[in-house]
Amino acid sequence: MIKKLFCYILCLLATGCAIENDIPYPIVDGSILDFEVEGQCGPDGTGTQQATIDKSARTVKLYVDDSVDLSALRITKLTVSNDATLLPDTAACHNYAKFPASGFSSLDAIPISSDTRMDFSKPVTITLQTYQDYVWSISVEQIIERSVILENQVGNAIVDAINRNVIVYVSHEQRLDRIKVTAFNLGGPHGSVYPDPTEDDYYDFSEPRTFYVSNGWEEASYKWTAYVYQTEESASSDINVFARATSATLKGSVQSGKQPVVEYRPSGTSDWSAQPSSEVKVSGTSYTTALKQLQPGTAYECRVSIDGTVAGTQTFNTAAATPLTDGSFDNWHQEEKLWNPWPQGGTSYWDTGNKGAVTISDSNSIPTSETCNGSGLAASLESKYLVLKFAAGNIFTGSYVKTVGTNGVLSFGRPFTSFPSKLRINYKYTSATIDKVGDDEFTYLKGRPDSCHIYIALTDWDEPREIRTRPSERQLFDKTDSHIIAYAELIQGSTTTSYRQEDLVLDYRYTDRTPKYIVVVASASKYGDYFTGGVGSKLWLDNFELIYD
Repeated sequence: MIKKLFCYILCLLATGCAIENDIPYPIVDGSILDFEVEGQCGPDGTGTQQATIDKSARTVKLYVDDSVDLSALRITKLTVSNDATLLPDTAACHNYAKFPASGFSSLDAIPISSDTRMDFSKPVTITLQTYQDYVWSISVEQIIERSVILENQVGNAIVDAINRNVIVYVSHEQRLDRIKVTAFNLGGPHGSVYPDPTEDDYYDFSEPRTFYVSNGWEEASYKWTAYVYQTEESASSDINVFARATSATLKGSVQSGKQPVVEYRPSGTSDWSAQPSSEVKVSGTSYTTALKQLQPGTAYECRVSIDGTVAGTQTFNTAAATPLTDGSFDNWHQEEKLWNPWPQGGTSYWDTGNKGAVTISDSNSIPTSETCNGSGLAASLESKYLVLKFAAGNIFTGSYVKTVGTNGVLSFGRPFTSFPSKLRINYKYTSATIDKVGDDEFTYLKGRPDSCHIYIALTDWDEPREIRTRPSERQLFDKTDSHIIAYAELIQGSTTTSYRQEDLVLDYRYTDRTPKYIVVVASASKYGDYFTGGVGSKLWLDNFELIYD
């Protein structure tokens, strides 16, 4: 009997252990929030640019200039979510034992003995460990801007960095044994060349010449061979055109020392318009100019002349002036307590966080007859405390995906490929005192006036951006995202008793990239994503319009 009782107790203990071990770990996100390295730059090798961080794909992409050694590149900033532990690729680390185990905002924030150097000559991985493992891939591309400018050079030098050869063409009247050299940066801006042909008044290129080139990060030199040939051409006939809705950028090559004449006209017309010479910028053997005040959705032709002779022609089409869908906010329908900003049976373009709000209360983003012109409908967005948490009234171009607990998962962005200059809005706002704070970092805002936030972004994301408000996996819109081509915003922190019209002028950060998505977002409380704001803050919106000028 005692033996049977003992066996029974052992079974109970074993069963109890099994139950305890089956308790699941919480899902805690491990994301790279910011990543910086020495020598970081933009894709053209100049300036500075933030890394492109894709949280859904867990990838980081950035560029560095020619001053740093890619095989021993020092990370200067690596901040992560939820205090995740860092587990870098051991093979890529310069000294794995001294690599920090947690994120850091600067090199001053970690022990002086730390070593954050890694070999980025190929993509490397860093695992962020919480209760789960999140594997991130980091890619670094080094930009070495090699430039060669000779007297009467025609077109850009042809640089073969693999075989270390450079070929340069000069005009047929230029003597090969007596050429003035303006630039000869085969090692990039931080590298060196021996002998340096720019130090002589003239240099003899009548036969192939040998140079020894050092990169900016090392003392070793490499043998390069330069070939210079005469040509009958005066410039390249190719004209590179990037057209937008009301403007276009033209680029091409030209013989050094020459000033190209740029003309353009709508296709099918007879009269050419000449671009002012002061607007045609020449640097070495390249020129660029921006044609302005063009008509959207129109076919144009342009031509470039050198010394009175047409060197090249090109045709292009400006983008159409695409209107903002449903920007009047006149179309709504209701399903029980849920208000949706599109007509019954229609296709949604805008959406709200109402689906999350009506799980515990009524919609806080609804239609109203209180419009800017006395006709149709407008959007009324009100911030409320809905039993469990603060909810800011909001509306956005995109769709509400699902509710996780009491938190929303949204999809930001609608397909869009044009180039507006501004977003014209009509709005009024009632600012309440901030009395709800969802995150400790915003405690200082309590007691201050709430602010509304309206913004527009044109992006070249590959797909709409997923937005998550749940604190443990928070993923919000980042206006510094390098995929944002143009951006504008309005932040208003005082009460306006009547409608105001404002133009949000888009700042185009890139003029050679075509948008794929448009994001327009409005919230009655600027920090609503962090469940922070004033109960009773209310934002009215009416007649949003994209302007092309």
